[in-house]
Amino acid sequence: MSTSVVHAFDASAPWALNEQVSLRDESFGALAYHHGTRRLVFLKSRELVELVRRMSEFESVDAALDDLVPEGQRDRYLTALASLARSEVVRVR
Repeated sequence: MSTSVVHAFDASAPWALNEQVSLRDESFGALAYHHGTRRLVFLKSRELVELVRRMSEFESVDAALDDLVPEGQRDRYLTALASLARSEVVRVR
């Protein structure tokens, strides 16, 4: 049984890139490699990569979205972040 806890994605909480994940920049965005699970995940836009890298600077994901994401694209980024949370690429701080 795994000892990790998977949290439901809550944008009002503070999140950060998982310390077990390395990001490698690519022309399409980035590759995220989780050293614990050995999972490779594609981040398919440079804007998403910037959000993932910088969201720990904010009190919540909502605050990061307000500052970094163009209006009208919030739902798209929330969906992507929820998927990254399920893959343990991002975690609650």
